[in-house]
Amino acid sequence: MEISDISTTAQSRARTWTRLHQHLGCPPGPLTYDMVRQAAADHLEESDDLDWKRDLPVPPMHGQWNEFAKDISAMANTRGGLLIYGISNDHEIVGVDWEKADLRQYAQWVRNHVHPYLPDLAMFPLTDGAKALLVVDVPASEMAPHLVHGRSDKDKEQQAFTVPYRDRDHTAWMAEHQIERAYRDRFTRTGSVEEALRRHSDFLTRTITAHAAKPSAWLVAVARPTRPLPHGAPPLNRDEARYLLSLAEERGRALTTRRIPGPMTGMGDALINPRPGLRRWVSSTLEIDYNRNSMIELHHEGTVTLVTNVSWRPPSEEERPSFSEEAGITSALPVSQRVLEAGCGDFVAATQELQRKLRLDSTQQIIATIYASNGPGALEPRTAVFGDGRESTPPYARKPHHIEPVHTLMSPIADGEEAMRVAEELSNDLMSQFGL
Repeated sequence: MEISDISTTAQSRARTWTRLHQHLGCPPGPLTYDMVRQAAADHLEESDDLDWKRDLPVPPMHGQWNEFAKDISAMANTRGGLLIYGISNDHEIVGVDWEKADLRQYAQWVRNHVHPYLPDLAMFPLTDGAKALLVVDVPASEMAPHLVHGRSDKDKEQQAFTVPYRDRDHTAWMAEHQIERAYRDRFTRTGSVEEALRRHSDFLTRTITAHAAKPSAWLVAVARPTRPLPHGAPPLNRDEARYLLSLAEERGRALTTRRIPGPMTGMGDALINPRPGLRRWVSSTLEIDYNRNSMIELHHEGTVTLVTNVSWRPPSEEERPSFSEEAGITSALPVSQRVLEAGCGDFVAATQELQRKLRLDSTQQIIATIYASNGPGALEPRTAVFGDGRESTPPYARKPHHIEPVHTLMSPIADGEEAMRVAEELSNDLMSQFGL
């Protein structure tokens, strides 16, 4: 079979953000031969989601395990990854004999030896015209743990199942307690993503109620990947979380449409000093007694949560009365459109940075709402007729007691412009409930 005859369908199923993209600083997109060549020239080391292979897969011999099936299962049980055939141990591109590459046979090995079956495997060639590589893209599986079925060396008739996983740059075997946790994670994933989003949202609102110094309105936002990162994948360390948050804050400040600092900027040093939480890193100013309190959480499996006080005003406006205050109406909680927009922008920026850092290849499902810290009460919008003018409450605005949670999606290959559109969609959907 000629390489040119291989359908692009397989590559279209492959992940668009991998360790190679991250290493080379490439935007999300299809993997190319030039990317592999540069990564090999840089001597990019193997890891839990990257395995260089010199020779094509071979059938099992002498009763050994099917190594191809074992490698596939190990990556699927961890976080997914790339097997790239045609690269020697010293990172030289030696290529493979494409005439001997039998993709049908490889797929059959997976069907016969990996249980449950892994349906989203993508195998495709990359070539510069002279040398060919085989790329096997393994997704992180919602059906993990995947067991490998084979025969033992000592007793060829003895059938056995084992559960491999990637431990840094090599394959290891799960212990009993790891298998138990993997099954527990799979059963937990059977619940809907929306339910998981609401659980996070409910927890955040309880946290706000406990910490809010005075009645105020809060943006509550949660993003969760449809295929979370398994527990087998190494979590972010503190330095990685610190760098990711500073990068997201920098992106937010660079937005030309921003009229006030975002909540991440307002957190100061607390942002880049995250504290450990339950399988997450937490940056919070909720314990500090000032108006603009915020908290952002980076969960190890890819979820991002943010809460921020949207009743906060910039110092230049703190002493200025709003339209409602001038009219003697002060019972409703103010919701600043500018602060809300900035909060949505920072939230989406942090979500996208974590998505890229973890190389998540699934769509992010997002839920956001506005919550009153002192229980159900009227909320009133503050907006400006002119972009840089003082915010006030329009006389025609509605003052709802409840805000319906809004939902949206963000693609794993979203660029900066799409991320901005997602942030605008969130803030617009929330503000439209005030009749604006």
